[in-house]
Amino acid sequence: MSIKLRNRLAARRFRIPDASAVPASPGISKLIHPLHPLLSPASVALVGASERPGSLGQVVLANLRSGGFRGPIHLVNPRHDRLAGEPCYRTLEDLPAPVDLAVVAAPAPAVAGIIAQAGRAGVPAAIVLSAGFSETGDAGKALEADVVRAAREADVRILGPNCIGMLRPSVGLNASFCRTACAPGSIALVSQSGAICTALVDWAASTKVGLSSVVSLGGAADVDFGDVLDYLLFDPKTESVLLYVEGIHDGRTFISSLRAIARAKPVIVLKVGRYASGSQAARSHTGALVGNDAVFDAVLARCGVVRVHSAQDLFAAARALSSRRKPHGDRLAIVTNGGGPGVLAADACSSENVQLATLSPETIEKLNAILPKHWSHANPVDVIGDADGERFGSAAKIVAADPSVDAVLTAFCPTGIASAESVADGILPVARESSKPFLTAWLGEFSVIDTRHRVEEAGIPAYRSGEVAVQAFAALATHVKNQKLLLESPSPRSTMVEHDIVRAEEIFQVVVQEGRTLLNEVEAKGLLAAFGVPVPPFVVAATHEEAVRAAETIGYPVVMKILSPDISHKSDVNGVRLDIRDAREVGYQFDDIIATVHRMRPEAKVAGVLVQSMVTRRDGRELMIGVMTDPAFGPAISFGSGGVAVELLRDNAVGLPPLNVRLAGDLIDRTRAARLLGAYRNVPAANRDALIDVLLRVSDLVCALPWVAEMDINPLLLDPSGAVALDARVVIDPTRRHLDSRYSHLAIHPYPEALEAVERLRDGSEVTIRPIRPEDAEMETEFITELSDESRYLRFLSIVRHVTPEMIARFTQIDYDREMALIATRLEDDRESIIGVARYVRDPNPASAEFAIVIADRAQRKGLASKLMGRLMTHARFAGIERLRGLVLASNDSMLELMDRLGFEALAVDDDPSLVDVVKVI
Repeated sequence: MSIKLRNRLAARRFRIPDASAVPASPGISKLIHPLHPLLSPASVALVGASERPGSLGQVVLANLRSGGFRGPIHLVNPRHDRLAGEPCYRTLEDLPAPVDLAVVAAPAPAVAGIIAQAGRAGVPAAIVLSAGFSETGDAGKALEADVVRAAREADVRILGPNCIGMLRPSVGLNASFCRTACAPGSIALVSQSGAICTALVDWAASTKVGLSSVVSLGGAADVDFGDVLDYLLFDPKTESVLLYVEGIHDGRTFISSLRAIARAKPVIVLKVGRYASGSQAARSHTGALVGNDAVFDAVLARCGVVRVHSAQDLFAAARALSSRRKPHGDRLAIVTNGGGPGVLAADACSSENVQLATLSPETIEKLNAILPKHWSHANPVDVIGDADGERFGSAAKIVAADPSVDAVLTAFCPTGIASAESVADGILPVARESSKPFLTAWLGEFSVIDTRHRVEEAGIPAYRSGEVAVQAFAALATHVKNQKLLLESPSPRSTMVEHDIVRAEEIFQVVVQEGRTLLNEVEAKGLLAAFGVPVPPFVVAATHEEAVRAAETIGYPVVMKILSPDISHKSDVNGVRLDIRDAREVGYQFDDIIATVHRMRPEAKVAGVLVQSMVTRRDGRELMIGVMTDPAFGPAISFGSGGVAVELLRDNAVGLPPLNVRLAGDLIDRTRAARLLGAYRNVPAANRDALIDVLLRVSDLVCALPWVAEMDINPLLLDPSGAVALDARVVIDPTRRHLDSRYSHLAIHPYPEALEAVERLRDGSEVTIRPIRPEDAEMETEFITELSDESRYLRFLSIVRHVTPEMIARFTQIDYDREMALIATRLEDDRESIIGVARYVRDPNPASAEFAIVIADRAQRKGLASKLMGRLMTHARFAGIERLRGLVLASNDSMLELMDRLGFEALAVDDDPSLVDVVKVI
């Protein structure tokens, strides 16, 4: 195969997971993923190979040879003609044939030249193990820039630099300098830290955990999390993914890839920096309190993945998730033969926010019938130390049948009465038959280690302690919850009220023209009012007399606040005066505020005093809504307790815009303040709907105005009658002025409601064309099921017999940043039905995308395909895509005619005459 053809094939990705492009399994195209040569190479060259003991080249060579790699391994080193009896070549260009992967263990200054050689030699991928790049300072950064430039010019993908390499046990490849090899398995490990990577590999080997891939990203100068996750999504060897994260280079790409893979495979993340000091530089309360780590938690929740806080928890959670049994809630029942282990596990439930299930009276009665009289009569269920396997199994079966139990944990302590093996004999049949998750803990080591391995091999998670098992169940319950959040696809406008964008832009222009980034309170409240957030009436007074007139106009009592562009927090200078009830007091407070500010902050510019209505609500709760901008993930919205003690209370939760009613409610419920919103003693419940409405309006503001960098609404006063923003502070970023069609300033692309339209077909009927949503799953299932065998064959390139839930989830739960699916629907028998789908998915090169289209048999030859493709092409163009391509069966004359009418060029597929490649520059 020529280098040109191979690179052309490598530029293609797996076929689109749609009814027009993927078998029901779901299958994958015959064309390879662009990272396939890197992560599943058929041949390897080691540049810098050596026999010098302890050298990088010697260690990597030994690993390559000992791994059992079945392809050729070529050695490259200009200082040797032969190494260990094998030929050694001077350069990659001297190899007898191009290889898929070059592993580079050469000094940093030589790497750029080696990558250029790789391009000339037709090598599509390289792993750069060498250190000495950006981690060393400016000189190293310059070297790294040279390597990246050479790689782009040569069309070579690079893993690294400064990484430990990559292991692919299924093909016997150990292209790393890990000390320990790993057994084949179904878990992929992707890590930014080489040291953590080697430690986890060593730990996995010691606990007999198999791995499908181990990828050390190192400096991630080219290949990053997004690229690897995109490959692992389609990797049949990988069933779950573990990530070790230190920082994110491209938040949008990371989220897009993470959301895509999390829909198909469990993902568990270990991120360091939980208490990073980076948030100290933030200029508002929100930035100081939230910090990057809280935003990262919000990202993971919206991506449907689980976060753990230790390396041990990574594999513990992976074991629980591998069982594929999903709990309906977080109510855990514990069955144990020891009171102490039961108490420890119960304590772990409290620390992990897991509920101890309350057993029903019927369950208690059934347990009374089989257990000794002095059993615990509650959860944890202590079956007493003399319990044998039969008693253990019977108790576990009764507990699992209780509707108030979502999962069961059995914890066995070694005794001289019953062996671990006999207890496993009692538990395993119950665990296999139950539809609920079963976790087991085998305390001790010497007498239980074999049983623990036996239970693991039976597919039931087994742990060394009940506490670790509880942590694993907490991860499982969180995964289920976050998977539901993944289904949420809010639009950028979550409220129906028109927003005054013109007024908002006028405020922005004034602030920018004056060279400011901090809005004064008048401007901040004007901005909130433009989006419908309730604010009290106010007037700005520049003099003593104006203040008195303003108070008389508004009506007493009033509040007076200093107005200065240089004073961020007014209470720091005693700049807020409350409950002023007459004109004499207004005059006195005006003069005193001005004098106090001049004394405490003589350099501050004073624009006057804001006089506003004093809002007094007996049953009001002081809350806070904030916005901060994370350097990796863009704007985030926080909610929590407000007032002057906000820093002391430290009660807030973070969510990513856009919000909808469910996401706003989840944001509220994750705070302690949520408990204060309900009725207690003689205090009536606050208006939760009004609070959600304000959160939605703030979300709309953030989506529409990329220049809003920070915001504090503090306090937001909420009572039974509604909400009102008493004070607000807004910081803008003039460099982020314009809103683009991809909402690039947001971490998650909102539902693109602007693409909704009504079209008329040739027969005069009307159809609605809109982007697909997760809630369309039932309609999508019916649509695929009702296709004729001929339509399925033409669109799937095979006849699909079974439509699986996983397949439908892939079709309907899409990331609008990386793909688009436009569906055509109409009312049939008084219900909405899908009659056509057109979809594109971006290639790794985001300027190119692959498309597919399928029309229901009953809707064909009515012009629907042309209208769907026309709208899909228009949106792709606005989304920055320059080239659309697709595969069509050569026998599909009607589709080829449509492609010709739309201006696509038909190209033969070199290795498959049954297919035609259609391409159009749009």
